[in-house]
Amino acid sequence: MKIVATDALLVIDPQNDFCEGGRLAVAGGAGVMPTINQLAERFKRVIVTQDWHTPDQVSFASNHDGAAPFTEIDVAYGRQMLWPDHCLQGSPGADFHPDVAPTVRKSSAVIRKGYNPAVDSYSGFFENDRRTPTGLSGLLRELGVTRVVLCGLAYDYCVRFTAEDAVREGFEAVVIRDATRAIAPETAAEAGRRFAALGVIELEAADLLRIA
Repeated sequence: MKIVATDALLVIDPQNDFCEGGRLAVAGGAGVMPTINQLAERFKRVIVTQDWHTPDQVSFASNHDGAAPFTEIDVAYGRQMLWPDHCLQGSPGADFHPDVAPTVRKSSAVIRKGYNPAVDSYSGFFENDRRTPTGLSGLLRELGVTRVVLCGLAYDYCVRFTAEDAVREGFEAVVIRDATRAIAPETAAEAGRRFAALGVIELEAADLLRIA
């Protein structure tokens, strides 16, 4: 695959709370930041997403009496995983990891998501109600983007749902496997199956950078 002008790099939630020491740490999360920076150097268009929650977010286990993190409940829009409190607006945990600063500086936009306390948001395109858009689709179309390349955290949730929605919105989607990390093996396997079914391509960064 050759990087062209109609490609955009989508960097999903490269935030402190998803890295080692964070409130919802993904194993090896910080380790992908140098690879993300290498990728960003090659793209004309770079867009970053950012989880941006309020303390009363419906997906926080702390807001449901007796509920434990990593269990599911029914909410107005369907099933919702409950998480530890994370990426609170204005908190250090919501900040971008310092090692990804060059990519953030290069980005043309930051798409904040999950700021509605009544609806969580995994995808960079839609909140979890599957109806409320973030504006990312419109921005990509304005920029003339036809293919998105995804990296960041986490592979089995926010990267997965962003890639799936990219395809549904009419974009080609490519996931860079070694520039992302998963929360759990079971959900990572399910993400891989969904990608294969939807035609989402998975590559290693070296494969892309070698011929870019």
